[in-house]
Amino acid sequence: SLTDSPVTLKIVQNWVPRVSHYFDKEHYTYVGHQIVIQESIEHFGAVVWPGALALSQYLESNQEQFNLKDKKVLEIGAGTGLVSIVASILGAYVTATDLPEVLENLSYNISRNTQNMNMHKPEVRKLVWGEGLNEDFPVSTYHYDFILATDVVYHHAALDPLLATMVYFCKPGTVLLWANKFRFSTDYEFLEKLCNIFNTTILAEFPESNVKLLKATVREN
Repeated sequence: SLTDSPVTLKIVQNWVPRVSHYFDKEHYTYVGHQIVIQESIEHFGAVVWPGALALSQYLESNQEQFNLKDKKVLEIGAGTGLVSIVASILGAYVTATDLPEVLENLSYNISRNTQNMNMHKPEVRKLVWGEGLNEDFPVSTYHYDFILATDVVYHHAALDPLLATMVYFCKPGTVLLWANKFRFSTDYEFLEKLCNIFNTTILAEFPESNVKLLKATVREN
């Protein structure tokens, strides 16, 4: 049920304005580290959306509740990689996944921001929602403690494959953390489907940004 009252938060302006020759680089600070993200105007997936800022901020502020140290974390729709980088800094074994055309920029951001740090090196892999899951991520080998997803729900045709992908990776014991800007009726319809399948709670709301952060776990009968 969604009856527990979520915390109401504001996305803190965590990025550092820079005099920069590049219009496409954003500077953020999380967990005491400066993170430089290169965005790409060619792809939706290569821009930092508000859900990524909300989840990054929440993970940083709630490390006792969600301790990522040495946990296996899968990010689906990783985009620019900000959330995966933050999860790595927090000590997780991270696999960041997205569509093939986004991977080059994603890999660049992840390697650039994690190369000189004492942490588990994140892995970047192709994942097309709903496709080849058994072949690429066989259940016998891959088990994740956390699935992270931010702003993966908007006007696109892959909402059913996205839900199927969440269902595939969420095993007993896995926690799905999903942050999304809610703009359209389709966003709420997706939320309703999620609630029908998983135990779902709203952890936090960021009203100024219309972002909700949800936690979902498998119903164990």
